[in-house]
Formats: sequence, structure tokens, C-alpha cells
Amino acid sequence: MRKKITIRQPFKALLPLAVWIFVWQLAAMAVNKVLLIPGPVTVIASLGRLASTAVFWKTAGMTLLRIILGTVTGTVAGCALAVLTKCSVLADTVVSPVIRLIRATPVASFIILILLWVSKSRVPAVVSCLVVIPVIWENVAAGIENRDPLLLEMAEAYSFGRLKTWRYIYIPSVRPYLMSGISNALGLAWKSGVAAEVLCAPKLAVGTQIYNSKLYLETSELFAWTIVVIILSMIFEKLVKRLLDPGKAAGRV
Repeated sequence: MRKKITIRQPFKALLPLAVWIFVWQLAAMAVNKVLLIPGPVTVIASLGRLASTAVFWKTAGMTLLRIILGTVTGTVAGCALAVLTKCSVLADTVVSPVIRLIRATPVASFIILILLWVSKSRVPAVVSCLVVIPVIWENVAAGIENRDPLLLEMAEAYSFGRLKTWRYIYIPSVRPYLMSGISNALGLAWKSGVAAEVLCAPKLAVGTQIYNSKLYLETSELFAWTIVVIILSMIFEKLVKRLLDPGKAAGRV
């Protein structure tokens, strides 16, 4: 029997990163044009140069703030709408088609429409919120629908009030669905929020810097700002998961 090779956790995390950086370097050497594909060293140098300025941190902070605002607002709205549509047939008939319409509408259309209605500095947060709402609504509604009927019978037998029933039966049932929804929504919020920044170009925004880098053919800075978006997205997702599920996070330490 062949012995299974095990990889320690730090190396397991770094191995794919090292492999793809190596592939990136090979592609840059093959093309041999910094304008098309700058090498990892060039991009890291650009990132270091950008990070040494105060404007860089203000820009990253403003983008992070917009995404957080949109994600939190969309999550709260999605949960409220899920409860509303599951508690009222009339609300479900009226609201559900609108949420499905929002989910089916291209993000670019949202960005252009919202730009007509609100200031460009608010567009990324609004777009992130609208993208998050359908994901959270669908997951929370599924959690409410898939609650254990035996537990509901028990709650009725022991004369649980409405608040107690929600606290001990519905919320534990919804929690895993909500966690899954937030995990999926975070990536969409970042993609749509930064895309909105690229199109509407608000002041102090990563998306604006990405657009300017493309406009002035500063490819290394374009790569650097893209890496900033990826890093911020990963950090934000880790923090949200740790806040929502601290017990599981502590178990992994």
C-alpha cells in the first residue's frame, strides 16, 4: 500500500500561490512586453510604491467602506424580505418577482441607471447592496422553509410564543443558510462594487485607479490595484466569517 503524502497547512496554502506566480513569470518572459504582461517583481514594486503614499490607504479605505456599507445593508434587507415573503402570501406575490428581476438584471445596467439617480460616490454601495439582496433572500427563505416540522410541533406542544419559536427553531435553522449566502454574496459585492467604481469613477476609489491605470497604459499599476482588490476581499471575507462563526474559527486555530 502506497503511503499518502501529506502537506503541512502553511505549505498547502503557499504551494498554489508559488506555482501561479511562477506561471505568471513565465508568461511575462514569453511575451517580453511590460505593457501587456508585467512580471511579478515589477508589479510588487509598483504596489510598494503605491502603498508608500497616504492617498493609497485613503483610496483602499474608501472602497472598503463602500463595500461594507453595501454588504451590510443588502444582508439586512435580504433577511427582512425573506421573513416578510415567508410570513405573508401577499408579500411573496408582490416582492418575489421584483427580487428575481434584480437578480436577472446585468450589473452594468444597474450601475448606469443608479448613476442617474444618486451621486457617483454612492453608486458602488447601492450596487453592492442590490447584488447582495437576492442571494441573502434566497438562502434565508430556504432556511425558513426547511425548518424541522417536528421541532415546530414540540414548540406548539410546550406553548412557545412567536419570539421563542423564532429564537430556538427558526434562527438555528436559518443560520447555516445565511452563512452560505453571505459567503457567496461577499464575492459578488466586491466584483460589482469595484465595477461600479470603474464606470462612475468616484473620488478616492480603487476602481477609479484601475480605470486610470488602463487609460494611461500603466499596466503594472493596473495589476497592483487588482491585487489590492483581491487582498481586501479575502481579508474582509475572513473577518466576516470569524465574526459570524467565532467558535468554528477558534477551532481552526
